[in-house]
Amino acid sequence: MQLLEPFLQWQDEIKGIRRDIHAHPELAYQELRTADLVASLLTKWGIEIDRGLGGTGVVGIVQGNLAHDRTHAIGLRADMDALPMQELNTFDHASQHPGTMHGCGHDGHTAMLLNAARYLASHREFAGTVYLIFQPAEEGAAGAKRMIEDGLFDKFPMKAVFGMHNWPGLATGTFGVTPGPIMASSNEFIIDIKGKGAHGGMPHLGHDPVMAAVNVAQALQTIISRNCHPLESGVVSVTQIHAGSAMNVIPTDAQLLGTVRTFTTETLDLIEQRMGEIVEHTSRAMNCEGSLKFRRNYPPTVNAKTETEFCVEVMSEIVGTDNVQASVVPTMGAEDFAFMLEKVPGCYVWIGNGLGDHRDAGHGLGPCMLHNGSYDFNDELLPLGGTYWVKLVERWFEQAPQTA
Repeated sequence: MQLLEPFLQWQDEIKGIRRDIHAHPELAYQELRTADLVASLLTKWGIEIDRGLGGTGVVGIVQGNLAHDRTHAIGLRADMDALPMQELNTFDHASQHPGTMHGCGHDGHTAMLLNAARYLASHREFAGTVYLIFQPAEEGAAGAKRMIEDGLFDKFPMKAVFGMHNWPGLATGTFGVTPGPIMASSNEFIIDIKGKGAHGGMPHLGHDPVMAAVNVAQALQTIISRNCHPLESGVVSVTQIHAGSAMNVIPTDAQLLGTVRTFTTETLDLIEQRMGEIVEHTSRAMNCEGSLKFRRNYPPTVNAKTETEFCVEVMSEIVGTDNVQASVVPTMGAEDFAFMLEKVPGCYVWIGNGLGDHRDAGHGLGPCMLHNGSYDFNDELLPLGGTYWVKLVERWFEQAPQTA
């Protein structure tokens, strides 16, 4: 593994910064302390900053010393927000805010990009501009979309944009990536079924919405198996069914809630269409009325082919080809970096967080998995992540690959 020497020298300092962020988690659009910390460090290192995009977003601007057009630029993105969940760890840097936790490693993502920022601030031997995008509100609140709507790519035009996420279960010192979809679209639905209430012992006098709900839930599972192309992936999960209040009463209403995940918009369009048809007609067949509310949250995260091949080269240079999974299996999890990739070509990679044996004494004894109260970011990744960002910048401006 070829790590840049300054990152090894700075490890204790950047680890302290990461753990400080972990101890002070902030929810979507409330990342005031974190944004202040990021801005103060960037300013201390001589990096121009812009604040306010997406509310609490911070953009650092690193100009290379070699002659270039300012539009010859790329973006590196890290998310800053935490999750509304209780941390189970009790080590010294555990969350100081009950009910809020950095359970997805955004503290580490921020620290890795800060690491790279410090290096780039004093090593500007490249012909281009690097925008360091510290984004708020990835966890369900579409901070990337809001930064774009606030003018991110208009104010800071760039040829490509890159993101990185720690990945538990992937060995420390390894990377994973794939061209095309790497993470799914995230969508939610609410189905309301209206029937006719009656006595539980006299069902013939009513129109049972519970039976309609059960039939709708079962019929929805035929969309993937009978309507979608067999080689296209999709998930339709009914995760909640609510109906009734007494054991001897057939209720008037029933409600189903759940999530839909796909890797393509075309598959998503088909699923939404079929869901509407199934809800309407299945409910009607049971003498009930059904309606569907479908909300599209995040689109699929789709890596551009050229940029992905470029990132594989950079990662392989650092950790060796054997430690880069260049065709990793995508996940049905979602990521709002997808909004950025819809506007600008780029690549989103996973950096292995290991299996959890890195955690300090006092961890929560549960698995070190994302969105788990026993999770903690692996500080061994800080120099590796920083090296990846820096090497990506240097290589990009050396060979300036063509983008679509």
